[in-house]
Amino acid sequence: MRRLTFSSTSPKMDEEVLLKLETKSLEVLAEALDTLEAGFVDLPAFDSEPDLARLRTVLRDVAEKMRDNFPYFHPYYAGQMLKPPHPVARLAYMLALWINPNNHAFDGGRASSFMEKEAVAEIAKLFGWKTFLGHLTSGGTMANLEALWIAGQLKPGRKILASDQAHYTHQRISAVLGLRFESVPCDAKAKMDIDSLIQVLERGEVGTVVATAGTTGTGAVDPLPEILELRERYDFRLHVDAAYGGYFVLADNLEAGTRKAYDCLTQADSIVVDPHKHGLQPFGCGCVLYRDPTVGRFYRHDSPYTYFTSSELHLGEISLECSRAGASAVALWATQKMLPYLPGGEFARSLGKCRQAALILFERISGDPRFRMIFPPELDILVFASNGQKASEISARSERFFEAAAAENLHIAKFRYPAALLRGVWKDVDLDQPQVVCLRSCLMKPEHKDWADRLWEILDRTAGRIN
Repeated sequence: MRRLTFSSTSPKMDEEVLLKLETKSLEVLAEALDTLEAGFVDLPAFDSEPDLARLRTVLRDVAEKMRDNFPYFHPYYAGQMLKPPHPVARLAYMLALWINPNNHAFDGGRASSFMEKEAVAEIAKLFGWKTFLGHLTSGGTMANLEALWIAGQLKPGRKILASDQAHYTHQRISAVLGLRFESVPCDAKAKMDIDSLIQVLERGEVGTVVATAGTTGTGAVDPLPEILELRERYDFRLHVDAAYGGYFVLADNLEAGTRKAYDCLTQADSIVVDPHKHGLQPFGCGCVLYRDPTVGRFYRHDSPYTYFTSSELHLGEISLECSRAGASAVALWATQKMLPYLPGGEFARSLGKCRQAALILFERISGDPRFRMIFPPELDILVFASNGQKASEISARSERFFEAAAAENLHIAKFRYPAALLRGVWKDVDLDQPQVVCLRSCLMKPEHKDWADRLWEILDRTAGRIN
């Protein structure tokens, strides 16, 4: 047990809070290992005992090194997209490492390959897909790369479009794949601007539009209903990057316009979701899905030594990656068994709590003249800034706020927001620089809802000190 000490002028926060990492579940892991070992009792024994003394020394060194971290697992961490894996995912992943399966082919990951297929099918069901092609990847970057690679195969020579608030990976991936790319301006709510999109589509050069269901900057959801209407007229593929926001399809407290966009996901041509974001999985675990399973023809290849244990399609035959951690599939499968993707279920309710935490803090911050808001949170990302009359003044205060909050163990993030998107929102601000440093919180832990008051106390005190 170690002590988390809060430095504060508030007597309430001067207490030393006892913090204990969760370890009771390790007892369950030991039981599961006994069950796993029983499946191999027919094999002759061999000496595989580690040197426990050296192991203990090295692990203590590792633990010492790992203390040099922000408390990503704690509700006081509300900065980047770092959500602790569920205990069942953590344990299942560790359990799988005693086998260390490789899901490239069935002979390297027999059980875990079938678990991956089942787990991916559960994700596809979120979007109403029963017939599809999909697999896990090492993360959202690789998943989006595969989706854009297929887009380039189906629409050769045509442009890829994404909003200028979409993840930077789309432009970079397009360059890697030799695909032409163009960014589309956003509106005042950081969503792809439809009029600007139409102007680009009118040139007749576009093969694929990338819509984002939850941008990593602000959590904005692109206007999918309007984009789908344009697809009928301009005949492009629609790829949805829902790496961060995909699971919110289960949330029951979205605004009506956002819900309408999520209801359109079933009509996308391809979708990317990251279970290692809101899916409670360890890094790295991404997923790419295609509505048309016949795109598997572009993956077709042969290997003289891997694809011989089954006549079924091996996962390596529908993936650009070769070796992939079967442990990721095992962890995801186990999590889905414990927390099924059911409307109104425990998993769905936890997403609603994340969004509710963002709404609670939005109400507090937007009602305080020491802060400036841009727009309400659409999912669970909240972007705000310290007040000021000039962009440069707001940026400087946000920088100080960031440091002061960290001194009280509240870790948020900074976000350079384009001043051009603020002209119609902050009409009284002199936008004297092209970007404004804002503050950004990813309230991705359901515990953030119950800790909202404590988070606000720190924000309140910090604002009082820097203003």
